[in-house]
Amino acid sequence: MKNTLETLRKENGISQEELADAVRVSRQTICSLENGRYNPSIFLAFRLADFFKVKIEDIFLYEGE
Repeated sequence: MKNTLETLRKENGISQEELADAVRVSRQTICSLENGRYNPSIFLAFRLADFFKVKIEDIFLYEGE
């Protein structure tokens, strides 16, 4: 699943550590999300969307199986 997380984070001037703290995960989780090595739970996806005030589909782009 592709995502725009790194772009959103950088556009908002937020470090991985700051974002991780805000959504209650580790910095490594944010790094893995940004690099496409990890797909978030629905709960984490909602927390990220809420943090950036966007829809989940604005961050995570489902491309099929």
